[in-house]
Amino acid sequence: MKHTILILSSLLSATTGFGLTTSYTSRRSFTPSTKTSLAALKDGEKVILIGVAADSGCGKSTFMRRLTNIFGGESVGPLGGGFPESWETNTLVSDKTTVICLDDFHLNDRAGRKVTKLTALDARENNFDLMYEQLAALKSGKTIQKPIYNHVNGTLDTPETIEPTPIVIIEGLHPMYDSRVRDLLDFSLYLDISDDVKFAWKIQRDMEERGHSLESIKASIEARKPDFDQFVGPQKAYSDLTIQVLPTELVEGDTKTLRVRMIQKEGVADFSPTYLFDEGSAIDWTPCGRKLSCSFPGIKFKYGPDTFFDNEVSVVEMDGTFDNLQELVYVESHLSNTSTKFYGELTQQMLKLADAPGSDNGTGFFQTLAAFKIRELYEKKSAANKLAAKNAKQTA
Repeated sequence: MKHTILILSSLLSATTGFGLTTSYTSRRSFTPSTKTSLAALKDGEKVILIGVAADSGCGKSTFMRRLTNIFGGESVGPLGGGFPESWETNTLVSDKTTVICLDDFHLNDRAGRKVTKLTALDARENNFDLMYEQLAALKSGKTIQKPIYNHVNGTLDTPETIEPTPIVIIEGLHPMYDSRVRDLLDFSLYLDISDDVKFAWKIQRDMEERGHSLESIKASIEARKPDFDQFVGPQKAYSDLTIQVLPTELVEGDTKTLRVRMIQKEGVADFSPTYLFDEGSAIDWTPCGRKLSCSFPGIKFKYGPDTFFDNEVSVVEMDGTFDNLQELVYVESHLSNTSTKFYGELTQQMLKLADAPGSDNGTGFFQTLAAFKIRELYEKKSAANKLAAKNAKQTA
């Protein structure tokens, strides 16, 4: 089995790229396990690091499901062992992948944060030094004893054993915050949900499903916003691919229909942006109603070059909702550089997860496209590393 590691990491150095200097001392020390899977690494296989950032409740879990589905493997479920009958783990595993939640690196438990009066969004409430050390150990093929943040009771539980797998996905709030880790990342992705959409989603979840008042929902959002804007939002500037979710422009006042943009940075190694019809052109496309059925207010696509945080980017946009996912193949046929392995694979993958949130709109559509791009990047880098190792052997 291959043991190249795909790591989506979230780290913070003592002096960060955003000018915040931390002076706290980590509560826990870290000694890497002597157990290693390096012996299982084939010649030329190297670690690939990728970072994914998003606020809580913004689709990270759904994206992880789509991504692990693309890479395949047998059953996917919680990491087993450790706590007889009461293990609380945030880690998901399959035979090929490990998904680690970065909440496990909170510096304090829930009671401790009440004392410090800081949120988990604040960099000072995350043990980034430990996170850096442990991810560096995983990168070198070592087994680690990763902490666990118990979301049920808010405690820091006994650490669990994590072994390197071919793909290790780490998702959380701060993957591009640390300048040291940014230099290690091969690719980075940001799930960017606009304030208006966040508010609409929270109303649906907290007011309609949980019985919270509108006032309490507004207060919760406003309380998080300053820390989010300071510690999480600025990472968009470093993202190679951003999935931006906005209110529709098709009908004024519609809070359910979404306009989603896949913002792809130009010039990223082993990454070719997806485009619609003609690469580099400006395209505004309303699909034929006889080939792609959709209810009012319809569907529109856009594509073209743009700038995003002073970076040259290519943007594919979808505004509207699919009525019939099987007809998505019509849209797929007009896209290029999708990184699929065969015609219709994008549609097939969307149908496999038809019950997942966002499968009828641009969130699921572009999350699936992003998963294909990550798979292609992984395969390209792995192949290049193997070739380099082979050539080095021949010249030795």
